[in-house]
Formats: sequence, C-alpha cells, structure tokens
Amino acid sequence: MKHIEKEFFNTFTNFQCLILAHMNRGNINGVTAAHYNIIEFILRKETATGREISAAFNISQAAISKQLKFLISNDLIIKKQEETDHRKYNLSVTDKGRFIIENSETFRKNITGQTASILTSKELESFNYLLNKVLNHVKL
Repeated sequence: MKHIEKEFFNTFTNFQCLILAHMNRGNINGVTAAHYNIIEFILRKETATGREISAAFNISQAAISKQLKFLISNDLIIKKQEETDHRKYNLSVTDKGRFIIENSETFRKNITGQTASILTSKELESFNYLLNKVLNHVKL
C-alpha cells in the first residue's frame, strides 16, 4: 500500500468511527442501515404497509417482514390493524424511532455545517465533487 493510500485509509477509518460512534448514541443494539432506511421511509410517509416498503426497496415481503419484526420488538415502529380491512396493517414510527432519525439528521447537519465552515467555497465544491465521484463508482 502506498503511503498516501495508508494515510487515506487511516483518515477514512477515523471518519467512519466518528459516524458509527454517533449512530450508537441511540443505545439500540442491532439497528442496521436497512432498519434505519425503513424507519425513515415510514416516517416520511407517516404510515406505510409492509407491501409498500417491499415495493419501495425492491425486497421480498418475507425479507421485509423479518426487519419489521425487529423494529416492532424494539419499539421503533408500531403495527396497527386497519379498521376497514382487517388483513391490512399500517406501520408508524414511535417516538423512539423518530429520535433515531431526527438525531441522525441533526448529526449530518452538524457535520456538514462544520465542514462548510472549515473549507473555502472552492474546497467545499471540490470535496463535494470528489465524494460524489467516489459514491458513483464504488461497488460493494
């Protein structure tokens, strides 16, 4: 590994640790990025069904059902049976789930605000360009 690549690896690791340490402030063990995305989807829509989530994320209903069970058991979302169609369940976000999303958004605003205040406009433009370039080409 070249020296600059090693430096980048170390810097990136520190940045990743900063983000992960903040994500764990919700004290909810086992919450994954997929869980977070599901909670945020439901929050943005106010309510959603498992079928809507499955379609939106292009994931099987069985796979979504497993994720929803975790979220319900950890009081991050609640499931209520619809009054007119007892086969249908609407999902909504609890205060605990809302805290996770709002806390994460506050963190992102804080980090981007601090970054914008540290860098010049030109540096911020370059940084944004480079991040987008990486995001568009990195395959995991």
